Amino acid sequence: MSFLDRELRSRPSTGEAPFGLEEVFFSRTDSRGVIQAGNQVFSRVAGFTMEEMVGAPHKIVRHPDMPRGVFQILWDQISAGNTVGAYVKNRAKDGPYYWVFAVVSPCEDGYLSARIKPTSALHTVVEAEYANLLLAETEQELTPQESAEILLARLNELGFADYEAFCGHALNEELKARDLGLGRPVDPRLTSFNEMLEAAGKLVGETASLVQDFDATRTTPHNLRVIASRIEPAGGPVTVLSENYGVMSREMSRWFESHVMSTNSEFSAIKGIVNRAMFMETLARILAECSTQLTQEIPPDDSICAREEIRILSALEKTQMGHARSSLRAVAQEAGRIMTACETMHRQFLGLTTTRVLCKIESARLGPEGNSLDAIIDELGVFQDRISKRLETMAGLGRSIQTGEDIEK
Repeated sequence: MSFLDRELRSRPSTGEAPFGLEEVFFSRTDSRGVIQAGNQVFSRVAGFTMEEMVGAPHKIVRHPDMPRGVFQILWDQISAGNTVGAYVKNRAKDGPYYWVFAVVSPCEDGYLSARIKPTSALHTVVEAEYANLLLAETEQELTPQESAEILLARLNELGFADYEAFCGHALNEELKARDLGLGRPVDPRLTSFNEMLEAAGKLVGETASLVQDFDATRTTPHNLRVIASRIEPAGGPVTVLSENYGVMSREMSRWFESHVMSTNSEFSAIKGIVNRAMFMETLARILAECSTQLTQEIPPDDSICAREEIRILSALEKTQMGHARSSLRAVAQEAGRIMTACETMHRQFLGLTTTRVLCKIESARLGPEGNSLDAIIDELGVFQDRISKRLETMAGLGRSIQTGEDIEK
């Protein structure tokens, strides 16, 4: 009796099918979703022999507890050529269920799905969300597309910008939980990516706040000029200086928006780029494990089919790592651009500081009447201090992102 036969004979008839945390499995389908290949772990967990699975539609393992909206999202993504992940509850041939976190990628004129056992706290949240969505599908007779839209809206409420952001976070959380569950250190690359994501999110927020700060202070030089015109001759020094200050601050704001926040810049999407790199690199890690496990499954007499699947897995792993590296280079480029922008802004601020000091001097020369200008000039000082600190923070976040990208792979 083979090892696989013994495993199938000892399976429970109800409840959860045996699926070890240390195990990974994969299946490969054609473009219609018909199974072309898989490994022995898939066969054992699903309760089908490989002969039964090859040539069968992948939906033979679909569990009725799964909302149709999830599969709608998956199909929409892979049909567009994207790699995507999802929590999926499957049903084995003999009745037991098994949860997986599946990552599906276009491959060899079809798709390859690699799976690990989910154990993170996020999985518990998703189970509850799926139950609610399935109930809504039943009670409201939702179409798969309507169900998908509800799920995407719910993920947005949970703090995810889009489904891609959810996938990256979920895979990261599952691999961390898996490392901990297996008693081994968490992959330092996962920690690095989390730090990069956090820094990227803060950097985008700081940039938006910087533009808002300029907008909020736009009227201050005008107010200074109006008051100065009342207490000094037309075209007096404070009036001229306040006009110069307004022009300089407007030019700085426009320069920053055009060089950093323009539609041609990927800066606004930097967090998404980091997330994409993390998703691709962690997927490559799972594919490498699938390849290793399949190598261990090859019988003594060797198997041409198994070697071909190993080749496909290895090629896909290299492709995903290439995508990850490309995304990280884009991240480093955007981080470098923001650091350069901050340095340029700091230099320009020297001109603003000089102008504000001259305003202070000229207001003092006006005697008691000049006191009415002090509050507004001081307001400009507060504005400059706030902007300077924000620029320093942004430059530091840019360095953090570049440091994360440079960590040894």
